[in-house]
Amino acid sequence: MATDDRPFRPARAPASGINWLVIILLILVTGLLWRDRGGIGAFSDRSKPLDPDAKERPITARGDLAEDEQSTIALFKQAAPSVVHITNLAVKRDLNMDIFGIPQGTGTGFIWDKKGYVVTNFHVLENANAAKVMLADRSEWNAALVGVARDHDLAVLKIDVPENRLPALLVGESANLQVGQKVFAIGNPFGLDQTLTTGVVSGLGREILSVTKRPIQGVIQIDAAINPGNSGGPLLDSAGRLIGINTAIPAEVSAGIGFAVPVDTVQRIVPQIIKYGRAERVGLGITIWDDRRIAQLGLRGVLVRDVAEGGPAAKAGIRPTRFAQEETIPGDLILAANGKTINNSRDLYRMLDQFKAGDVVTLTVHRDDGEVKVAVTLAVLD
Repeated sequence: MATDDRPFRPARAPASGINWLVIILLILVTGLLWRDRGGIGAFSDRSKPLDPDAKERPITARGDLAEDEQSTIALFKQAAPSVVHITNLAVKRDLNMDIFGIPQGTGTGFIWDKKGYVVTNFHVLENANAAKVMLADRSEWNAALVGVARDHDLAVLKIDVPENRLPALLVGESANLQVGQKVFAIGNPFGLDQTLTTGVVSGLGREILSVTKRPIQGVIQIDAAINPGNSGGPLLDSAGRLIGINTAIPAEVSAGIGFAVPVDTVQRIVPQIIKYGRAERVGLGITIWDDRRIAQLGLRGVLVRDVAEGGPAAKAGIRPTRFAQEETIPGDLILAANGKTINNSRDLYRMLDQFKAGDVVTLTVHRDDGEVKVAVTLAVLD
């Protein structure tokens, strides 16, 4: 039997190359046909669906604006001229010893009265060497600092401007606000001046901390958008009256929660700043130990560290902490004021904010091995 000495090779389909060529050609032809028929919407320059008779569409008459829209527009037109843009400046000298200002930040304020007093937040002006105020008509004015109330995050500036260019806001009240009523905020978020946002009162009686860590009480919570640059701007009710000063947001951008210092606080503090250059700070004339240290000792209350000589506490016989050679003798531990429990320094500050100079407060203090009641006549502190 004859044999084939050629090497073995696997059998192949005789027409495989032709089959692949046919498949590729079919794909190309199908794609071209599909494109010409519109396919997946591919654009073609050969046939544009033009209309030589194209023209503007007729305008549909708008009709009157809704009543609430008209009210909002009127409110903005009335209040916006009273809102100002504030620039916080750091004063520097160049090589020629010429003085110039470098912007450190911006915020909002509003005209308090026709004498040129402008109200804003203290934190808008914090660390400023100077400030400029830009009115709604875009004119810019150098501002003098009248005074601040750090504990309430309030500050007052003064600009020398003709009275006819100083429309003051209408002033309302905050004690009778209700959750759900409309609010309007005007400010300069991110430097965008004369910006209006709207919302409602979301909560009342909130509390936030000032830059001095003292609590600001009775704060208004709102959902109107408040962003960096809104600080110091007015919060208005639907009558266009001032009901608060937009002060804080809990994040870098608005998250539907903003806070405003109530106008009842503003009404009390701003005239004091204009009269005296500062807010009257009513107090006991004491310094206290840090709350954390008291908590570490397992105690509650406010522990007196020192007593100002000649101050209200000293006159009433409040005892300070004494330091012997190798022993620390604790001072009075304040447990209550007028019968209300004092758990920490915040409670004490809340209590003091309710009184004025000359009021008598009865403190319950722990002294030695028992409790003692001490009557203290409050006074304005330096």
